[in-house]
Amino acid sequence: MKALLLENIHTVATDNLERRGFEVEAHTASMGEDELVAALPGVTMLGIRSNTTITARIMDAAPDLKAIGCFCIGTNQVDLEAAAERGIAVFNAPYSNTRSVVELVIGEIIVLARRLGEKTAKMHAGVWDKSAQGSHEIRGRTLGIVGYGNIGTQLSNLAEAMGLRVIFFDTADRLAHGNARRMPTLEALLAEADVVSLHVDGRPGNAGLFGDAQFAAMKPRSLFINAARGMVVDTQALHDHIISGHIAGAALDVFPIEPKAQGDSFESPLVGLENVILTPHVGGSTQEAQEEIGWFVSGKLAGFVLEGRTELSVNLPAVQAPALGTGSRVSYLHLNVPGVLAEVNALLAESGVNVTAQYLATSGELGYVVADSDQPLPATVVERLAGAEQCRWVRTYSA
Repeated sequence: MKALLLENIHTVATDNLERRGFEVEAHTASMGEDELVAALPGVTMLGIRSNTTITARIMDAAPDLKAIGCFCIGTNQVDLEAAAERGIAVFNAPYSNTRSVVELVIGEIIVLARRLGEKTAKMHAGVWDKSAQGSHEIRGRTLGIVGYGNIGTQLSNLAEAMGLRVIFFDTADRLAHGNARRMPTLEALLAEADVVSLHVDGRPGNAGLFGDAQFAAMKPRSLFINAARGMVVDTQALHDHIISGHIAGAALDVFPIEPKAQGDSFESPLVGLENVILTPHVGGSTQEAQEEIGWFVSGKLAGFVLEGRTELSVNLPAVQAPALGTGSRVSYLHLNVPGVLAEVNALLAESGVNVTAQYLATSGELGYVVADSDQPLPATVVERLAGAEQCRWVRTYSA
């Protein structure tokens, strides 16, 4: 079985997959649609990061593809519905780079509050400017976190430990950490925060979340940080509010349009502005985070392909089946209609198969059954399951 890994995924993923018996082909760059259409026949699993887009056309050209691993947090670069329709599991790393992103944001808050970018630029230009003008401690300032998920909550904890007051807004019902305060509306948060940091996901409803009206609603001379998704922010509107002096500084790690490859040119209305930090989508780009992501996602991919385990899949029903230690296993992806489990059990019993454990989950239009046995599964069982009208696929595994 072959794995294709793109975008310079950490070598621990290659090592992990090769140890599990996969042939791995790794590339440092992403691939376009036509390149993937040509490359994917014969590939069992595909690993990508954020710069590779996976469409229905690509999946249709990949008859052997069983799983896609997004070696990052986001999965909006994959057509998840199309993948589910084709029975292709998609996995990501929802927690692995959380600490790295949070540390970057904490550092940016300090750099912006002290205007260190401006100071170091002057020093490199040979100008000595020892002044406290516009330079502030972060202690006692109010940090407003928009999006209080895994990253937002960890940022909340670290920021509070450093003396910041924390407020947050999230459309979901989130438990406040420490002394953080939930704000009833985004507008209420913007009116109170000295620093606004975005940590929302890439769902379509978040596109353009921050534009002219939101920047105008922020406190005068406040700071703005986006380490979430590029499409969330109108960068031209941010530019205008920085030029006017209303926003005192900003740090962005993500952008509406990002270069596809190393060394490509980058353009933004924010280029050249004072007290503006621009980084090339490196929030999770630490050796520690990339190694953790490589290990985590490759493990999920191998667990699915070799044992039918779907825990933490973002598009198929999530079955938390244990590793297959002994005996055999059958996994059955089917349409979510009444009576399927009863049919499966009746067929197994009729064939004399002793079921030692069974797991079931449904999600939307799909259901997923995993059954373990202490004996080999007769070929007739697999054939009859595969012939059912509701079947999407059936696979068997042995310890």
